[in-house]
Amino acid sequence: MQPSSDIARLIEIMAALRTPETGCPWDLEQDFASIAPYTIEEAYEVADAIARGDRLDLKDELGDLLLQVVFHARMAEEEGAFAFPEVVEAITTKLIRRHPHVFGEARDLSPAQVKALWHQIKAQEKADKAAARRAAGLPERVAEKGVLAGVTQALPALTRAWKLQARASTLGFDWNDARLVLDKVREETAEIEEALASGDKAAITEEIGDLLFVVANLARHIDADPEGCLQAANAKFERRFKGIETILEAEGKVASDVGLPELEALWQAVKRGEKTALAESGGNPK
Repeated sequence: MQPSSDIARLIEIMAALRTPETGCPWDLEQDFASIAPYTIEEAYEVADAIARGDRLDLKDELGDLLLQVVFHARMAEEEGAFAFPEVVEAITTKLIRRHPHVFGEARDLSPAQVKALWHQIKAQEKADKAAARRAAGLPERVAEKGVLAGVTQALPALTRAWKLQARASTLGFDWNDARLVLDKVREETAEIEEALASGDKAAITEEIGDLLFVVANLARHIDADPEGCLQAANAKFERRFKGIETILEAEGKVASDVGLPELEALWQAVKRGEKTALAESGGNPK
């Protein structure tokens, strides 16, 4: 079998991998639940390639993500549920339906009108989907009731917190000033202190969760993605810690050879070096 740029070849390869007796033993033993974590991981790898500006990696990672779609569609086809062409038909139908200002008669709409129309169409889609489930004898999805409906559990926790709060804000359940959210952050840190003093691990864990939830809300109030904020902080930590290791390596040492005071001193030195370099380049040191 030869590679090809035709999507049909990928579908053909996936079918071969899933063919009993002649297919791949690993692929054959997979199911939707076992593959789902790989699907999430591949989506993150796409995002990582984009963040790094690496177009060669992006091409490969998009292919890996596409494979996940084909894999799930193949398993569904084996069950008689649906096949890959139906996945394509569903998304093309949805895109055309959700963009009447592009593909229909609702032309010359303002951005605000487009957004309002989008929400109307999505609300109708939910109603139609619920009716289709009832007609098929399927149970109603409890998660689809209320203003928080559709905020999937599979999202990263910080992103999901952001979306839950954004949905609640549409009903006015929100602070109108980021500084009020910051006051709540201080309140939550005080509650963590109390929990630490009590030594109650369950209470400490709960309060840390509350703090993270409020911090996600603070990010939302300044129109920042909390997941992106944390990813940037992770990258900064990695960069600075590698700076420490580079200094120690030049001295013939490793991090495990030195104590916390020296590591902290090196951390501060690396941090000062970054700020100086940024200032000299006209950047905004933090």
